[in-house]
Amino acid sequence: MARTTSTATAVPPRWVVRLAHLTALTPLPSGLWRIAAALGIPVGFTGDGAMATVTFGSWFSLYMIALTLFADGLGLLALGLVQRWGEIFPRWIPLIGDRRIPTAVAVIPAGLGATALTVLCGMGAFGWNDPDTMGHPDSPHGIGYWIMTVCYLPLVAWGPLLAVVAGHYWLRRHRAGRLHADHHRYQTLLE
Repeated sequence: MARTTSTATAVPPRWVVRLAHLTALTPLPSGLWRIAAALGIPVGFTGDGAMATVTFGSWFSLYMIALTLFADGLGLLALGLVQRWGEIFPRWIPLIGDRRIPTAVAVIPAGLGATALTVLCGMGAFGWNDPDTMGHPDSPHGIGYWIMTVCYLPLVAWGPLLAVVAGHYWLRRHRAGRLHADHHRYQTLLE
């Protein structure tokens, strides 16, 4: 089976590239807030809950750091929807290196992720001030409440932004595949 290095598709428009970068940045503010809390910086929680008593190095602080790294890593995957590394497997991967990544391999996880993020972050936004979340007496009040709210607010846009970027990826790859097939049929007719 021959390697197919000439499988590049059209360059995504600048607005899609910007949206992909914005998508990758959406988990960053909440991650910075979690890192601050994980380092033991008081973020406004009171009482004896895990958020009020967190100390750096504890299991809970390590969990918050791991969650931040995981979320930011997932956010960065949106860049693959507008970069070459999201279309062609790297050369160093045995057997599949330098081959075209099937569109579904990127679109299905991105679509499922966009759906899950939209639902989860939407539910979180609608329940933000519920009595068991930010409406709880031990939750931050005043400036602490507003800082946390501003840091978590971009997450509401994460799912919809990812859906737009993934949809454009599918459309761009689908059009490129159709053009390639049309070109191949034309070349066959000429022979």
